[in-house]
Amino acid sequence: MTDQARHDTFDYELGLLLDAIYHRYQHDFRHYAVASLRRRVRQAMQRFGCRSVSQLQDRVLHEPDVFAQTLEYLTVQVSEIFRDPGYFQALRSELVPFLKTYPSIKAWVAGCSAGEEVISIAILLHEERLLERSLIYATDINPRAIGAAKAGMYPIDRVAQFSQNYLAAGGTRSLSDYYHAAYGSAIFDRALRQRVLYADHSLATDAVFSEVHFVSCRNVLIYFDRELQDRSLTLFRDALVHRGYLGLGSRENLHFSSLAPSFAEVPGGQRIYRKL
Repeated sequence: MTDQARHDTFDYELGLLLDAIYHRYQHDFRHYAVASLRRRVRQAMQRFGCRSVSQLQDRVLHEPDVFAQTLEYLTVQVSEIFRDPGYFQALRSELVPFLKTYPSIKAWVAGCSAGEEVISIAILLHEERLLERSLIYATDINPRAIGAAKAGMYPIDRVAQFSQNYLAAGGTRSLSDYYHAAYGSAIFDRALRQRVLYADHSLATDAVFSEVHFVSCRNVLIYFDRELQDRSLTLFRDALVHRGYLGLGSRENLHFSSLAPSFAEVPGGQRIYRKL
């Protein structure tokens, strides 16, 4: 078999695997970016000793635990507390004055991963005296990630980077004021998570569930194809109040989206947009 034939066969089997996962488990990865999927499925094949995607499909369909582990490969779980400090500086200067005009506030962190961004936004709202009147929806499709987000525990060796990010983002205290160390982990204060509602929600299949003032969805759309990106952006537009804010990742933008006319970019280069 030629290299091209092997490549074509891999892609054909990949499509069948994604169809199978959707029909068996109702998780829809069929509009994820293909290049990223190829890489991650190969990693899963190596993990389970499968020589073909079809072999992996057989195990995913018949062994729920294998599917749960494969889900870890299909969903990227990489984040930091106050990742991209300039983004949070921009939220303090642009978003916070807008939020202060409302008696109650709703925010949505879509694709919350293990909750690092949720903690960051909760700290920011706390320091701006807004957390007590806020509700933060934190959603993801990965149940393990949601469980980690609820726990608010992170390896202690990551805290130095977290603290550096926090100070660079304009933090007014020490990050250590918000966590205690135990069992090799930094455990963030439960009070930061009392105003957070964690939920299973898929940008590929689910609908808008609430009206919100702010959506933060960073480094998620880069793993979607254009159709799913537009579906996600439609959800965000429909969820946002008039003049509400949308925050994206540093490599994401609306330039080529059909949803671009619905938003205006906030100056500063932090990929923050305001609904028109």
